[in-house]
Amino acid sequence: METITGTAAGVPFTALPPAGAADGPAPLLVTWHMLDAPRTDAAFAAALPMTGVPAWRIHLGMPMCGARMVDGRVDAALRRAREDALLSFLAPFARQAADEFPAALAALREQLPVDDGPVGLLGASLGGAVALRVLTTRRIPVRAVALVNPAVRIRSAVERVQDLTGQVYRWTEESRGAADELDFVARAGDLTAHPPLLLVSGERDHPEFRTDAAALVDALRERYARPDEVELITVPDLAHPLAAEPGLEPAPQLPAARAVDDVLTRWFRRRLSR
Repeated sequence: METITGTAAGVPFTALPPAGAADGPAPLLVTWHMLDAPRTDAAFAAALPMTGVPAWRIHLGMPMCGARMVDGRVDAALRRAREDALLSFLAPFARQAADEFPAALAALREQLPVDDGPVGLLGASLGGAVALRVLTTRRIPVRAVALVNPAVRIRSAVERVQDLTGQVYRWTEESRGAADELDFVARAGDLTAHPPLLLVSGERDHPEFRTDAAALVDALRERYARPDEVELITVPDLAHPLAAEPGLEPAPQLPAARAVDDVLTRWFRRRLSR
């Protein structure tokens, strides 16, 4: 599988070109990975290559992940999680990844033969919150968006970080405000662009993530002129991660990830074919 690596406006990326002979610029599908495995852009590209999608699949690195890890280790990110799971870790990571996207997209269009039309988006876990934040800003035209085991209510992700750190999270007025900002079920009315949206939920994902996923789908279907443009698919035997630990480097695709890859490939092939 051919891959191209580089940086775009300071954001590291792993890019996979469309298969077959290119006939001019191709559509663009941008992804944001998990903080669970696979937790780097390169590892995410291996877990969900979506080879049959007739588009450039460009996997962006999240803050302090992959090439942006401090001293090549996850320790600095874990220190932030222990300092404050939401205000030092989850919220700033999601905000930064979304805020740096417009400049990264402009740089990618200068570096690679991609078209200048609306883009496809894919986010997994916290990367799903990034994709939804990009949608709410309405700065970038979006053709289609898919979410895999997404953190659509950041409060649920805070609970999972508590499990990691062993620390009970102490909520404050500031952290409650940050959680409201990243509660995309409550903010469903701010997702006004209404692109086709696919939500892929693992049968064995965290129960609160599955509940939140269903709530987001219900909220969006109430608002879309065409409710069938919002789809929810449950993947059997899929837990939250899409790769085995440590999830830092490309690894053989797990069976559950292959099932997700097949779902995404079929869906994006319909949505991104020119």
